[in-house]
Amino acid sequence: MDAFARDVDLEVVATTHRGHAVELGQQARDSGLDLVITLGGDGVVNEVINGLLVHGPGPQVPMLATVPGGSGNVFARALGLPPHAVQATAQLLDAIRLHRSRTIGLGLANGRYFAANAGLGIDAEVIAAMERQRRGGSQATPLRYLATATNALVRSRQESATSMNLERPGSAAETVCFAFVQNTSPWTYFGSLPIDPCPAASFDTGLDVFALRRFGPVSTTQAVTRMVLRRRSGSATRSIVLWHDQAEFCLTADTSVAMQIDGEGVGQVRRAEFTSVPQALRVLC
Repeated sequence: MDAFARDVDLEVVATTHRGHAVELGQQARDSGLDLVITLGGDGVVNEVINGLLVHGPGPQVPMLATVPGGSGNVFARALGLPPHAVQATAQLLDAIRLHRSRTIGLGLANGRYFAANAGLGIDAEVIAAMERQRRGGSQATPLRYLATATNALVRSRQESATSMNLERPGSAAETVCFAFVQNTSPWTYFGSLPIDPCPAASFDTGLDVFALRRFGPVSTTQAVTRMVLRRRSGSATRSIVLWHDQAEFCLTADTSVAMQIDGEGVGQVRRAEFTSVPQALRVLC
């Protein structure tokens, strides 16, 4: 952060607990600051965004700059920033000097903004399992994510997966067993490899949805192939639901299902309402 001090009047505040970055984002908005710079992962970015937008989008919302400091850094990389803090800082300093910014759309899930992705079902279960492992002292490495995801997939196929209804205005409901929601592309990274079920997702369009109607050898293989190879293969099959550029939709379940927002578990829900919020936030890139 010292590099920014030469170009901006900088005050550095370290977060101390979950939710602290929300408070800091709201304080920045209420104080009329021009720019907020985050150093951390997608969870920190999400909290700051929700603090900045506590009263909704508008010209009084400070601009956001993001220095990647987490394991995935999906949001920063989707903005075209390098995945390493030093190189990203250099690019952001250029953006400050050249007044280079863009305004992006965000997603809203049950009243909470998200920048990159959200999901119900298996991906949220994987994130919850990883959070438990981190609390136990384990590092969030790509191989650990792979092992955790594989265990969750095998367990879901062995057990009776939760059934959810995916609905949007003007269309019949789809019955699915999990759903990924993207506000940008890719959905996440496995190391340097992008994992991308909805490669057409963009900050400049509505939300994209990728959902699986059922677990099975063929449908699961199609889903994994699509996500890893970033292809549209399987998008018209009977097992995969793919929606692009959606303004609003919802997912409902008879029993509670795990939910994640921007890579952070938010607990169990029975209903999740999603809305696209265009032109919500100005960011440096």
